[in-house]
Amino acid sequence: MNKALILKKQADLFTAELEDGRVFDCVARKTLKKDGIFVGDRVLIDQDGAIAKVEERKNILIRPPVANIDKMIIVAAPIPKADLYTIDKLILFCKVNGIEPVLCVNKNDVDAKYCEEVANIYKKIVKTIIISTMDETFVKIKTQIKGICVLAGQSAVGKSSIINALKGEQIAKVDTFSKKTERGKQTTRIVQLFEFGKGNYLADTAGFSKLDEALLNLQENEIKSYYPEFMPYAEKCKYKSCLHTNSNDCAVVEAVKNGKINEIRYRNYTKLVETIKNIKKF
Repeated sequence: MNKALILKKQADLFTAELEDGRVFDCVARKTLKKDGIFVGDRVLIDQDGAIAKVEERKNILIRPPVANIDKMIIVAAPIPKADLYTIDKLILFCKVNGIEPVLCVNKNDVDAKYCEEVANIYKKIVKTIIISTMDETFVKIKTQIKGICVLAGQSAVGKSSIINALKGEQIAKVDTFSKKTERGKQTTRIVQLFEFGKGNYLADTAGFSKLDEALLNLQENEIKSYYPEFMPYAEKCKYKSCLHTNSNDCAVVEAVKNGKINEIRYRNYTKLVETIKNIKKF
């Protein structure tokens, strides 16, 4: 049997890349569940050219369906305005699942000041870059593409435009922005890996609607350990098992009040704790 990587899935048809670089379309054996084969899966191809087995995964996203992610490039922009709660949730998901998060603040040509403000919130937390697909700064993305990478973020922040700019051609359909709702209109429907050098891939993804469920196995008292800015103050906290949410003598809460911890990040943390609590009630 030959080893291959699944680059694209459309209905019951898969596009796979063999180790020697050959790319071909194939189907799965009838004994395999087609819904159980994801883009990013490493598979075994039988002598008839069909997918015979899915190899063990290191991580998996159910929606969008992507497996074996090495890096997530989280894209934010001034239009539509950055959803910082979703950014924090994506960063948490990455850290829990062994994925390297990178924040890419796009559309610097639209509002450079706003892009800088968003980047400043996260630059001590994760690798952060500021780009525009309207000038040469977009090439900063290319240096980040190592292994299987996915672009994540709100609709219309420019994920598909980034792929088109990197490839130098219109290969991904660009999302649009509604001025009426101030939200993006999602156009990406199929998850596909685009190759950027041997062994390096980047995928545009159609949203993360199952992200809360993906964090289901996380305990609310674990979340604080994924906030590195809490650590210097958590060690001084009066309460050993403190969640750092509303305790009067909590050193983390005091650090927030004194401006030593970003208040937006902290509010998102408390919201995540409540989200995980609520999920576990059902």
